[in-house]
Amino acid sequence: MSSQSGGGAPSAAQVKTERLLNLVLVLLYARRPLAKAQIRRLVPQYGQSASTEAFERMFERDKDELRELGIPLVTEDIDAFHDDEPGYRIHQRDYALPDIAFEPDELAVLGLASRTWAQASLAGPAAQALRKLRAAGVERDTESLIGIEPRLRTAEPAFDAVKDAVVRRVPLTFTYRRPEAAEGAERRVQPWSLVSWHGRWYLNAWDLDREAPRVFRLSRISGTVRRAGRPGSFEVPADHEPRVMVDSMAGSATQPSPAVLRVRVGAGHALRLRARTVGEVDDEWSLVDLDYGDVWSFAEEVAGYGADIVVEQPPELVDAVVERLRGTLAAHGGGGS
Repeated sequence: MSSQSGGGAPSAAQVKTERLLNLVLVLLYARRPLAKAQIRRLVPQYGQSASTEAFERMFERDKDELRELGIPLVTEDIDAFHDDEPGYRIHQRDYALPDIAFEPDELAVLGLASRTWAQASLAGPAAQALRKLRAAGVERDTESLIGIEPRLRTAEPAFDAVKDAVVRRVPLTFTYRRPEAAEGAERRVQPWSLVSWHGRWYLNAWDLDREAPRVFRLSRISGTVRRAGRPGSFEVPADHEPRVMVDSMAGSATQPSPAVLRVRVGAGHALRLRARTVGEVDDEWSLVDLDYGDVWSFAEEVAGYGADIVVEQPPELVDAVVERLRGTLAAHGGGGS
């Protein structure tokens, strides 16, 4: 993975990318044109501008850049009461791509890229922009936000802390659960690299207690990831090949286990497709019977559906999903059970 140098502060390019992404989301989301004052309130980075003049200059540059990128940002009249002020929006019909055909290998690469993008920290500012739109009562164009699913971001709670430690070469301590173990064990490591492999994130590291290289699946890290040393306190071996290490050490697949889920009607389509049986409980719920491999990986997927799925069996999957949801709540500043 590529990384930024130095400390944890985002670079100017990252700040600009977040701002442009938020601007596109805001203008796609709105059913009607938005005035500049509304846009300033709704895009977080514009609200941080020191003055109206600074915002005006930034917004004009951003408009030009989006148009140079081919994004159809248009100027329209807002309504009869704002005849002296233009409004701005992006029409979905102009923004959407035409149908494109891809070869199987191209689809595989795009799938990996989409999973990587979904995990990226841009999700936070984008979600903040959408929350501001809802709070401001902006009428939503429900068909415009192509590909954005109403899923909780539960995947890999340890991602940000581990990514920062890899970039800055900081030793870590965390609790790690192996598939065959009922309880987690504390691990002390020097993180070497972070790799997305077969749709999962893995940490390549030197295990300080075992004095050997090890690979850790991020979804099996539970609790808080803690720093255990200073930045730059170790060197990554010059011959380290991240993907080769994951490929050789990630381990064999676990035996499938059965699960029974209560799935809300109209939700969980990916799970229904993999099910052995699907039975209707009532007008609101279906009972879905399917197999899964690793309990923690499957718990991530199930937890991502939020209240649309309830685990009936087995108990260990119930516990894993509850832990994932609690971790998500804690990561977003929530409390309670």
